[in-house]
Amino acid sequence: MTEGVCQVDFGLKGKIALVTAASRGLGRAIAEKLAEEGARVAICSRDGERIQQAAAEIADATGTDVVSFEADVSKSEDIERAVRETVSRWGKIDILLCNAGGPPGGKLESFDDAAWQKAFETNLLSVVRLIRATLPHMPEGGRILAIASSSVKQPIPGLILSNTMRAGVAGLMKTLAEELGPRGILVNTVCPGRFDTDRVRELDRAKASARGIPVEEVRRSLEAEIPLGRYGRPEEFARVVAFLASEANTYVTGSTLLIDGGMVKSF
Repeated sequence: MTEGVCQVDFGLKGKIALVTAASRGLGRAIAEKLAEEGARVAICSRDGERIQQAAAEIADATGTDVVSFEADVSKSEDIERAVRETVSRWGKIDILLCNAGGPPGGKLESFDDAAWQKAFETNLLSVVRLIRATLPHMPEGGRILAIASSSVKQPIPGLILSNTMRAGVAGLMKTLAEELGPRGILVNTVCPGRFDTDRVRELDRAKASARGIPVEEVRRSLEAEIPLGRYGRPEEFARVVAFLASEANTYVTGSTLLIDGGMVKSF
């Protein structure tokens, strides 16, 4: 038991979960938390070696069955294969967690049509394809979640590609909550603020380089904007996702939930 953390029975034992972009960061933390709670977990990533290592480490840490696939969610054939192999192994998918690495930073003038198309396929169309491929294998009462960003509520300067695609994900998920509600399938979007992940550290380094200041100064200034005064830990994000994915959640659907330490000031 983690000291100071209330333990919740998530009711995930025996559930089958597919988590994309799970070799590191928030995806990895979510996969590990679901496995810790007894779910059997399929994980995928573009990096075949890294995702195999993640699967082995999660299985060792949790004693749960974990399988990995090399897959690029911007490619429809990879998505179809990941879903097909998960179903072939376990017969169904109870929980789908849609995740993908963020597109590069930059302003409007920085990107041509190819960059916009890549961001669309990776960060928005991938969610459409994953859900479409999974639904025939998802029983009544399933759970679908997509990781977006706090930019859904408050756009982040210099991240025009991400800001645009993440907003599209939130609109898609809100619509699907209504479409899939009669099947008892709960659909939610989870929006991280600043978490201590490779992606956020990369963004901090880019900002520091552009300003010609130490990265530590960038981090301190950003932490000062967060009421809790620090970046989040991936496992804190994963606990919220595990609740939403579980049978403990029976009535939360169509939500766009900020998990950001109070950083975003909008309602």
